[in-house]
This record gives sequence, structure tokens and C-alpha cells, in this order.
Amino acid sequence: MTQPFGIDFGGTGIKGAPIDLQSGTFLAERVRFKTPSPSTPDRIAEVFADLLARFPDCTGPVGVTVPGVVHHGVVRSAANIDESWIGTDADALLTRVTSRDVHVVNDADAAGLAEVRYGAAKGRSGLVMLTTLGTGIGTAMLYDGVLVPNSELGHLEIDGHDAESRAANRAREKEELSWKDWAKRLRKYYRTLERLFSPDLFIVGGGVSKYSEEFLPLLDLDTEIVPAALLNTAGAVGAALAAVERHD
Repeated sequence: MTQPFGIDFGGTGIKGAPIDLQSGTFLAERVRFKTPSPSTPDRIAEVFADLLARFPDCTGPVGVTVPGVVHHGVVRSAANIDESWIGTDADALLTRVTSRDVHVVNDADAAGLAEVRYGAAKGRSGLVMLTTLGTGIGTAMLYDGVLVPNSELGHLEIDGHDAESRAANRAREKEELSWKDWAKRLRKYYRTLERLFSPDLFIVGGGVSKYSEEFLPLLDLDTEIVPAALLNTAGAVGAALAAVERHD
């Protein structure tokens, strides 16, 4: 089987499955591991090798999301993973350790690519901004369906704070915020994006997107805002898509 494999690597979990790029869906139930601590490149590479070994018949390219800036396969930032990732040629390291053709991509960018191909951004023109609300806040910017990589707008300074420290889903859980109280913080964040970029559409991804009816109606924005169609599978799907396009 030559289908590609997608791995979603985050600050708290690592999830992977073979991907059907015709439909943008998983071909098998995904396998999940807790992200080890410390999450150093060598340690994570061994987890990936273990994960891929569970699917010996899936031999296509492997796409991996990384919660940080990725430039030509090299990780340039690491907000929610071990700082030793910074400067690591992740493409080269993961390809060597797993003996597979591996390509890494920023996690929100991967989700954006998946939503353009299969989901809420498909066929949409103008500026679409996707945000992933999880351990941190990831962002992807797409103009007329073309990705502008590594936007990293989760780290905007708002009221003297890094935006994700106040508005990420981890902050909601840690501070035990109600949906209403969290929505106040989200509204300020999305209003800031509106003032800076005047987008045509916001898409909300990440695991909390499955509860979108609890908080999206509370945001009161000028811009249309919708949940990601692929919900929390978009990262792995988009990573596989990017790996195949890079491979080809």
C-alpha cells in the first residue's frame, strides 16, 4: 500500500494514521501516544519510528506536523515542545531514524492545506485565516487558496500578554474558564486579527472545535467564523498532503 502517512505532533500528544488523499480521511484508526517529556528531537523520532512500525504495509511518504516555524525542513521555533528542536533539520533527522521519506510542516499550515483541499476553505476566495486552539494557538493564512506559510499569529502581544497564554484551549482548561468567559478572550483575539488583516473568513480548528457550538456564537465578530470541517484530523491529513506534493 503506497498511501501516505500523516503524523500530528503536538505539545501533549502524537497521533498518526495512513491517509486517503482522495477523500481526506483516515484509512485506519489512528494511533495516539502521549508526547514524552522532554520532547527532544531524538526521543520524538523514536516515537515516530514505533508509530510507523505499527503500519508496515503503508509505505508512502510521511508528513509530520510541528508546532513551530518550519523553513525548508528546519525547525525555527518551539513554543510548546523542547527548545532543542530549534535549528534541527527535522526532515533529515526523521528520514534517517525512520528510514522513510519524511517531510515536516507547521501544524496550523498543515490544517490550512487540508481545509482548502477538503473542508471549510474549499472554493473560498480572498483571505482565509485558520486558527487551531489547543495547547497553544496556531494560525494559517490562505489567500485565494494559496498558503502563506508560518504566520504564527498565536504569539501576537495583546494587552501585554502572548495571545495564546490567555486564549488557547489549554488556558481555558487550566483556569477552568466557562465557555462565556473564554469567549471574551477569544473575541479580543479575533477582533485584533480583524483590525490587522480584514479577513474574509475565520476557520477554527483543534480538538476544541468539536464543541464550537458552545463558544463560536458568543464571539460577535464582523467576519464569518466557522469550525474546521475536518475538526482535529486536519493536521495529519494536511501533513500527508504536503509530504506527497513535496515528494512528487
